Amino acid sequence: MPPKREATEDLASLRLKSRYSYLEKREQLKLAELQRDVEEDNEEIAKYGSNLSKRELHEMERRRQTLQLALQRAKIDDSVNTGFFIPDEANLNESKLEVLNKKNKSDVYKSEVQLWEEEQTAKARAAQTQRPGREREDDYEFVFDEQQQIKWTSDGKDLNFMDPDKQQLQAQLDEAERKAKTIQETRASLPVAQHRDTIINAVKEHRILVLMGETGSGKSTQTPQYLRDSGYCKTGKIVVSQPRRVACLNLAARVSEEVASSSNSEAGKKYKPGAHRLGGIVGYNIRFDNKSGPDTEIIFETEGMLLREILADPLLSEYSCVILDEAHERTTDGDTLMALLKDLSRARPDDFRLVISSATLNAQKFSAYFDDAPILAVAGRTFEVERFYLPSPEANYLSATVTTIFTIHLAAPLDGDILCFLTGSDEILAAMENIQETSRKLGSRMKELIVRPLYSQLDPDEQALVFVPTPKGARKVILATNIAETSLTVDGVSYVIDCGYTKENQYNATTDMSQLVVVPCSRASVNQRAGRAGRQRKGSAFHLFTKFSYFNEMEEETVPEIMRVDLTPLCLLLKSLQINDVLNFGFMDPPPPATLAKALENLYALGALNDTGALTSVGRKLIEMPIDAKLARAILAADEFKVVDEVLVIAAMLSESATLFLRPKDKKVHADAARNRFVQESGGDHMLLLSVFNAWRDAEYDPIFAKENFLQQRTLNRCRDVYEQLGALCDRIEVQRSSNPGDHVGIKKALVAGYFQNAARMARDGQSYRTIKTGQTVAIHPSSCLHEPTRRPKLMLFHELVLTSREFARNCMPIESEWLMSAAPHYYKKEDIEKMSTDKKMPKGKGKVGVDGR
Repeated sequence: MPPKREATEDLASLRLKSRYSYLEKREQLKLAELQRDVEEDNEEIAKYGSNLSKRELHEMERRRQTLQLALQRAKIDDSVNTGFFIPDEANLNESKLEVLNKKNKSDVYKSEVQLWEEEQTAKARAAQTQRPGREREDDYEFVFDEQQQIKWTSDGKDLNFMDPDKQQLQAQLDEAERKAKTIQETRASLPVAQHRDTIINAVKEHRILVLMGETGSGKSTQTPQYLRDSGYCKTGKIVVSQPRRVACLNLAARVSEEVASSSNSEAGKKYKPGAHRLGGIVGYNIRFDNKSGPDTEIIFETEGMLLREILADPLLSEYSCVILDEAHERTTDGDTLMALLKDLSRARPDDFRLVISSATLNAQKFSAYFDDAPILAVAGRTFEVERFYLPSPEANYLSATVTTIFTIHLAAPLDGDILCFLTGSDEILAAMENIQETSRKLGSRMKELIVRPLYSQLDPDEQALVFVPTPKGARKVILATNIAETSLTVDGVSYVIDCGYTKENQYNATTDMSQLVVVPCSRASVNQRAGRAGRQRKGSAFHLFTKFSYFNEMEEETVPEIMRVDLTPLCLLLKSLQINDVLNFGFMDPPPPATLAKALENLYALGALNDTGALTSVGRKLIEMPIDAKLARAILAADEFKVVDEVLVIAAMLSESATLFLRPKDKKVHADAARNRFVQESGGDHMLLLSVFNAWRDAEYDPIFAKENFLQQRTLNRCRDVYEQLGALCDRIEVQRSSNPGDHVGIKKALVAGYFQNAARMARDGQSYRTIKTGQTVAIHPSSCLHEPTRRPKLMLFHELVLTSREFARNCMPIESEWLMSAAPHYYKKEDIEKMSTDKKMPKGKGKVGVDGR
């Protein structure tokens, strides 16, 4: 019996010691976690400052005080542990037993150096639990008497390992050197690296150079660095234009990293602290976000921002070289830049260079346009791609895409990721939800499948996840728009699934309406998409259309954007540059005269042009705002009704409304109920957006508020940034800030002053609408709060049209007929207004379910 009791007592004491040990470790972990939280709080305060809510600041202060108390207590405990201790008899006997046990267990002698190495090993293991990239500040530092230090000599390197600070610094240097070596090896392996000297010499000898390089050759990241290394930044900056903001951000980040990695080899060059960070030597400039400074030498800009720079400085005297990247995409801004820079290069023949960079084989057309400029071709690094087509047309390419994804993932080895091309964010999110649901059902019966979306409105942090290497034993599937066609290169892709469609903005000059339409791709786009599968190894491309469609129903090249969009913003820009003859301006592909004529007519209707076609004071104010001319005109009118802040909020929210509301599949009822709480009586979508922003602002921009109401916090943050930057431009256009949130009529009248052309009245069937000026039939979009039959007004104003199953009006608002006549008496005839007021009553049963084409 006694031995059993002793064993029980020993087990109890072991449990007690284990519990104490656990609590001690848990206290250390909690303290480290609290320190990280306080560091993150300090970063948030430095970044957002006064924009943080009182609740957030209070929570941050509470965590800081808790950390201080915990550290003070730890110091007190340490001082107690380091004091003198007089043992009693029991403690003395126990100590003797411990000494005897240790002696019996091990008589191995350990030197001071071995003990120090064990201590450093323990510290290194503890440091692994910290997050990478965050600096660690120790609460204590060791103090040694210099006379007691042991000095070492060696016939090789200095043995700095005895100094923990030097050891940590050396580890950081080794990691930076390893990373830099990897980056430099990657740069050297790019196909364009073989043509470095040829590119530099060609730019030096010719004012204009057409650089043709296949996707993935490295021309976008390396060309500006080659020109910088050869001295082009001594007389000015190098600017690289991009059609898309996503490509702008990613390329700037990559080039900044490469420049930083090569800085050690730049002997004799001295830069300010932080110069090699993004925004230092390499920066970017996109709408509402400029990260560059006086030390910036290479800057990536969207084409629209470069046009605005030309507006301020027609000779671009700040730049020594302009690289028009992705010129083959033929955007309206890109074509306009080519026409303007063609004249600029003639005005600056000695100190300015222009490089036209294209990824397709139409380089001859660019060369002919730029007075037979020389062409330099750079081969890409591609492998064989096996292409598969459908035997018969597919009715639902979205469903077929998901099916093909799982077919590849379950049947093919994990030898590469999958890249899927879809038309827009709505299809991407729907496919993503379908894939995740199917993966949950299959469970452990399949390998891990990681789904990553990629589209222009996506948050930059989420976009960066696309480039994270796929873990071993898993496969990544990327659901992307045509942004992944040429602008961005994702490594590791071996399979491409191409739906064969894309979204295009099409404008009808007869009806004066723009529509976002899903159309078949061109054969050039299909070839570009297929090539993404063969960048690193042999790949496969699955086309969700027939081979007959490819050769007989798809155009050879994509129609230039300037041939199919509303040119009102372009004409306003050209008029601001004092280019009056817009019909004969030297575009590469002249736009339709009817479209140009309609654009000039629209500018006249907005008051931007006078009877002679010259720019008015209103037009000069409109060009100062980096938004649509109609929206800028509404802001000017808001000054008259003293509701400027409200219209600024609506302008900011309209730009992000497509990604504002969340509607999870399993919580659709709750999401709809949350959205309905913001609906204003007879207010429409514009007043709903204003109500959402004001409620979020009243909640002090609280993320919990956004989550509870199924709102995207990041989208709201972007709206706040746009609102603040538009507000900062008000002084430039002589608009005084004013606010009257209760004046809904004034807010609506201000919006009518800008969008009076987008007015529609209910048809006689009580179900659809017809635009007043052109008689085009449209329907309220299902996402609108006016979609409900009981809320449909007789007369409405809409923000834009989108064509899916039918023509839908998106972001609608009820208005009065008198407001149209007051805002645009030069546009609407009195008979049109009187006809609306005397129209026959709508038939009973208006707004029946199922009339909206759903």
